[in-house]
Amino acid sequence: MSSKSIDPLLIAAAQAGDADALNKVLSSSRQDLRRYAEYHCVVNDVEDAVQETLLVASNKMGKLRSIDKFSSWLFRIVKRECNRMRRGWRMVTNHEIDESIQAHETPAPLEWKRQVANMMANIPSQYRVILLLRDVEGLELKELASNLNLSLPATKSRLHRARLLAREQLASPGQAFDPSDLCS
Repeated sequence: MSSKSIDPLLIAAAQAGDADALNKVLSSSRQDLRRYAEYHCVVNDVEDAVQETLLVASNKMGKLRSIDKFSSWLFRIVKRECNRMRRGWRMVTNHEIDESIQAHETPAPLEWKRQVANMMANIPSQYRVILLLRDVEGLELKELASNLNLSLPATKSRLHRARLLAREQLASPGQAFDPSDLCS
């Protein structure tokens, strides 16, 4: 986010108390703040840090000394929020935050498609069907229940088990399905 990407007149209007200008300024800054927070925050705190930053910025916009420094001011706020949340985590758990909490590598789209295809091929057909009907076709639970000749609670249970199994298969690709895993 550069100061050129947001109109200085819009920032000045927001600073003067124009609510519409403030909304436009903060909404146009959100994506860059999120990207910055992803680098500086623990994965689970990114969205919270961005939200807190937007809240602080909206409350203290009138105290901004220089419109030219708007971007760096927002980035300092989000960095401070990330550090505050990190300190809070240490205080709650009494543990340092280590790299094991950081984001994992996102697979390339082609690799991800292969993993999903392998997962779908490796799960039993009753779970594959319910996942396809609900998550791909978008059927409602009542429609699923009638299509599969199941009660609504049985449909919810099967969908839950299917998603657990899919999640497990995607977390550890290449492992064969073991029906006893569902009983534990």
